Amino acid sequence: MAWIILIIAGLFEIVWAVALKESAGFSKLVPSIITVIGMAISIWLLALAIRSLPVGTGYAVWTGIGALGTAIIGILFLHESTSIPRLIFLTLLITSLIGLKLSTPEG
Repeated sequence: MAWIILIIAGLFEIVWAVALKESAGFSKLVPSIITVIGMAISIWLLALAIRSLPVGTGYAVWTGIGALGTAIIGILFLHESTSIPRLIFLTLLITSLIGLKLSTPEG
């Protein structure tokens, strides 16, 4: 169950990161509110997950999901770079997240 909570926490990290971009430095109300709420939910779920997962693994997976998901959203919807090196490193990030999951005892 801790892994499911951690994945949901990572998804909320994607939500707040994209909303932060859309808030234009907290100058737009709705994206700013989404950012703050998304941050609070994401951190709360991370805190729940690391009660039974190692903190290093939990934090690394949480940030990895956020970074990977935000990069994918950036590529698909915000017209960010799809250079070969960027795609290679995103693939390495996915591999690292899977490796952390496989090498960590179930929480």
